[in-house]
Amino acid sequence: MRLSMYSVLLGSAVIALPSTALADPLTYAEALTRSAANAPSLKARAVSTDAARSSAIAAGRLPDPTLDLGVSGFPVTGPNAGSFTRDDFTTATIGFSQQFPNLAKRHARAERATADIGIAEAGELVEARTVQLETALAWIDLYYGERRLAQLDLLTASLDDLQKTVTARLASGSARPSQALEPEQLRAAVADRRAEMVAVIAQARARLARYTGDPNPEVLGDPPMLDVDPAALRAGIDALPALRAQDARIAGADADVRLARADKRPDWRVGASYGRRDPRFGDMASVGVSIDLPLFAGKRQNPKIDASTSMARGSRLDREALRRELAAALEADLADHIMHHERWSNARTTLVPLAKRRAELDRDSYAAGKLDLGTALMSTLALAEAEVETLNREADVARDAIRITITYGEERP
Repeated sequence: MRLSMYSVLLGSAVIALPSTALADPLTYAEALTRSAANAPSLKARAVSTDAARSSAIAAGRLPDPTLDLGVSGFPVTGPNAGSFTRDDFTTATIGFSQQFPNLAKRHARAERATADIGIAEAGELVEARTVQLETALAWIDLYYGERRLAQLDLLTASLDDLQKTVTARLASGSARPSQALEPEQLRAAVADRRAEMVAVIAQARARLARYTGDPNPEVLGDPPMLDVDPAALRAGIDALPALRAQDARIAGADADVRLARADKRPDWRVGASYGRRDPRFGDMASVGVSIDLPLFAGKRQNPKIDASTSMARGSRLDREALRRELAAALEADLADHIMHHERWSNARTTLVPLAKRRAELDRDSYAAGKLDLGTALMSTLALAEAEVETLNREADVARDAIRITITYGEERP
């Protein structure tokens, strides 16, 4: 199924546009571009990614060397107690030592750091899509909210015409006095609907302001033309940012397994020191090597390896579960999209024309004195509700197309 809506492609969301004053009305594409530049959550994700990249620089490197300072053989009892020169064993030492983690451990740490970068980058992509989606839906809700409000205002204006007709018929004695109240009752009902729509518009404007940074955003232009291609969307499931993030987590879990296994290999340390003694006895130098002995792997390293392996297996199962969830959600959204489009088409081609024809016939019958005012007013209200409902259904189709395209569409540069 391929479905068109209006005129701007979603891909323009990430193309830089000339900057405008915040008070200027926003087209759909401008709103998305501004949110991509101003949303604090995106900036926070970018900072996290930078932090992961910075941390990766140190991963896998050798630890810093250690400076060793000390005094050995210093007498604390006996005739030489407290003297640095009377005892030939007293030595002031200075030395350096360097730890050498085994190579497998260093490589595993570097791989873990790389996976952390991938997780951060994927999280940035996920947040970018979230911001795009919320901004797009807020723009659509504001756009259609204003159109529905305008439709209700047209209904209020038509009630003024009916009120004039009622007044004329009252003056001629062809209408009951109580009929003069019926237009006012309907106007009150429309006022309730209008108040609800004003609230919807205010909420949409607040959501749009949250992401664009515009304190009082206004919409300009038409919603975008979005083509929904189910086959392409299904084929691109594995490239979605959410699954890419899970792939990065799997890579991190695999690095943790390798790191746990690397603990079974010995680390070693090299040290050298120089000892200064009383000149009568001569100075001394020392060189040494220390090697870890992982002799109790059954109760130390192996349990950690098993735990890391289980975590890695769980990450793969989580990915499969997420993939199935996304595939099922896509099919559900596509089904809703088809249903909403059919309902919108039915409203445009059948419901509104019938309601309009009925309202015209009832108005003519009322003017001719063949129909009571209440029935004529109900027909007018039914027409207005049909037209507002058509806008509701059109908005549903637009929201579906936007949600599907942004949530499941391929990543654009």
